[in-house]
Amino acid sequence: MSRIGRLPVPVPQGVDIQVAGQKLTVKGKLGAHVLDLHQDVTVTVESGRVVLEPRSQSKRARAIWGTSRALLSNIVSGVSKGFTRNLSIEGTGFRAALDGKVLNLQLGFSHDVKYPIPDGIAVKVAGDKQNALEITGSDKRLVGQVAAEIRGFKKPEPYQGKGIRYTNEQVRRKEGKKK
Repeated sequence: MSRIGRLPVPVPQGVDIQVAGQKLTVKGKLGAHVLDLHQDVTVTVESGRVVLEPRSQSKRARAIWGTSRALLSNIVSGVSKGFTRNLSIEGTGFRAALDGKVLNLQLGFSHDVKYPIPDGIAVKVAGDKQNALEITGSDKRLVGQVAAEIRGFKKPEPYQGKGIRYTNEQVRRKEGKKK
């Protein structure tokens, strides 16, 4: 039995959930998302909470049960509170700037890296040296994907620590050459 799946998903104030067959529509102050549930999972909306149950006790149904519950929980918290990932840019002359819906990154290459910001994502450049990024949105997967793509332009290197890193990331430093 799934320990995650059996927990009901609490629905906060201001979030509306509608069920149409296997399709859940979740609306909140930060947007609306649609979740298509697998046919092995049933859903019921009770007083202020959503309960998911497997249709059978097969291994696949029990696995999908916990996954569906986690996806629904992420959507509910996303439309009510949102998700944030923070990046910091380390390196001399490395900086970021916003040009409308395009993030312009100067990372020591011969050219600037231009990253188009997808819909549903807000990027804020912070810090006095323009070396901190705050990525926010209501879709947890999309926020993490955008943060990973931006970090992928210049991953932190272990000798000098230059690059783009998550603010809570610990970069293992290596000792350089010795004479």
